[in-house]
Amino acid sequence: MERLTDISTIRDVLGRHGFTFSKALGQNFLINPSVCPRMAEAAIDSNNGLRAEAALQREKKGTRAVLEIGPGIGVLTKELLERADKVVAVELDKRLLPVLEETLGDYDNLKVVNADVLELNLHRLIAEEFGGMEVAVCANLPYYITSPVIMKLLEDRLPITSITVMVQKEAAVRLCAEPGTRDSSAITAAVRYYCTPELLFHVSAGSFLPAPKVDSSVIRLRLHEPVVHPKNEKTFFEVIRAAFAQRRKTVLNSLSSSLSLDKNAVRAILKTAGVDETARAERLTLEDFARIADAVDDGRK
Repeated sequence: MERLTDISTIRDVLGRHGFTFSKALGQNFLINPSVCPRMAEAAIDSNNGLRAEAALQREKKGTRAVLEIGPGIGVLTKELLERADKVVAVELDKRLLPVLEETLGDYDNLKVVNADVLELNLHRLIAEEFGGMEVAVCANLPYYITSPVIMKLLEDRLPITSITVMVQKEAAVRLCAEPGTRDSSAITAAVRYYCTPELLFHVSAGSFLPAPKVDSSVIRLRLHEPVVHPKNEKTFFEVIRAAFAQRRKTVLNSLSSSLSLDKNAVRAILKTAGVDETARAERLTLEDFARIADAVDDGRK
């Protein structure tokens, strides 16, 4: 179906299926015709740094695969289907299944899965649907599940190369912030541990139907091996969450309170890690957190 970004077309399709937008699901469909092609190109081109020869081999083998989360009525999906060999779209709202059948029924390289991505076994889905293909993730994420979805994709250690997503502009700034800067947060540190984030472009609220109250941004996360190597990854993330739990406090007070440790014990941990006890979490680097986590683990032995 053509003109999926045309408001009258969208209203006509949705009206035929008796569809109404769900605030609970954070449904805002893209209607700006310039956004989805740019997102799709960013997702498909996620391995741009590889050698031309290797890229050519992938082209010959047909390895361009995309896992999309939340296709909505298929505006972004259509652009992905035009560029990828296969797209698997995970949609939670079963009311959209007949809509997608109408809007994207002409494509034979699409499979729609009606499920909650947070509950899915994504390792199994990728193995069954893509079998050896090089997979990128692309999504226009509802604001309320941005962090849970991104962290699931990263923590599950999926065989994917990149994640290209539309998120709230404020969230994009946090996700792409450099550790040790004012905009950094717990999710900043977590994201940097697993990947390199890029803020690609901003998208105005008027690009959606219905229009949200805030602007959005498209970011791309290129996955890589962890850049630091704490002795215990669980402790590493525990320390990060504890440090940012009360971000206005010093790291000494935050860790003492959140980890239920005596201040003298935390003071000794920070001294061992070479971290200033008066610093705040936003000023710490991944290396700082790794050294603190190792000192915490050593103290628990």
